[in-house]
Amino acid sequence: MKVLHVINSLDTGGAEKLLLETIPIYNKKGIETDLLLLNGKNTPFLEILKNTNCGTIYSVGSVAYNPFNVFRIIPFLKKYDIAHVHLFPSQYWIVFAKIFSLSKIKLIVTEHSTTNPRINNFFLSIIDRFIYKFYDRVVCITEDVYEIIAKHLKQSKSKIVVIQNGVMLQDIYDARPYAKNEVSGLFTNQDILLIHIASFNKHKDQETVIKSLQYLPENIKLIFVGDGVLKENCENLAEQLHLTKRVVFLGNRTDVPQLLKTADISVLSTNGEGFSLVAIESMASELPFVASDVPGMINVKGAGILFEKGNADELAFFIKKLINEKDFYKSTVASGKERARQFDIEMMVEKHINLYKTII
Repeated sequence: MKVLHVINSLDTGGAEKLLLETIPIYNKKGIETDLLLLNGKNTPFLEILKNTNCGTIYSVGSVAYNPFNVFRIIPFLKKYDIAHVHLFPSQYWIVFAKIFSLSKIKLIVTEHSTTNPRINNFFLSIIDRFIYKFYDRVVCITEDVYEIIAKHLKQSKSKIVVIQNGVMLQDIYDARPYAKNEVSGLFTNQDILLIHIASFNKHKDQETVIKSLQYLPENIKLIFVGDGVLKENCENLAEQLHLTKRVVFLGNRTDVPQLLKTADISVLSTNGEGFSLVAIESMASELPFVASDVPGMINVKGAGILFEKGNADELAFFIKKLINEKDFYKSTVASGKERARQFDIEMMVEKHINLYKTII
């Protein structure tokens, strides 16, 4: 069986990290698995994947949204049994490539988020439904995503399946923390560190975390891991609120397990999620996880703490509660660690392989 995964790029993000971690596992299990990027720019994730020497990595250009990518994709279709596609616009270009080439390749798409702006646009929603008719299976990463997609597509639910994401738990268990002052000269080893891992884009809400620092003691400091178009806005906000000595922007990093082990509390402020890999990684790292109460956070309920979206005051309240009440901190950590055990990446890969076998 030959499978081609298709994605916009290997920039830092949840879907991208999944491919980084799963492509070597697929190949180890005997599924010949390669990767096609619409934008082949060099990124930390891409460098790591290249160094694994697992599968072939192709690139068709440097702009994911270029419609000519449709024709650049066509030659690859005849080489594979299945194309497994992630994110927009890859989801569209692969379908047009199949239509124009009359290819018989089987198509699978994974829906990684509960947020899809095309759903609320009459014209775009019609196009979306047309595109998805060409997919043999639609994989949803949570039940929340499943409900939204099933309602939107109005197609046979037999085509739509739920396979939850997984993480490399052993890598997290084996990670060793840094000294806090190694992460930044602004930190002392007595400081309490919050960590927020996410791209700076319209789907995330780093500004609320920055604002929450106004209600917290001076020794509570914040690490941002990630990059993106809205990063400068957040840097400006930290400056406006006179918090530059308490907020550190690390950019994209490949040592996330070590950084998680160094922090005291993990926070994810977001406008919407599909399935939060950061939640599972944080819980496996024995950190209390605090996140916005938005669709897609079902894997956090009962194992982490949810605060009202955009409410910096409530976020600060829960952070202070964790710091001041040791039993609350310990019980949150214990619940999270137990929840994380359910999301081993090997189990996720096996479910995908079984799905592939049903459509060949």
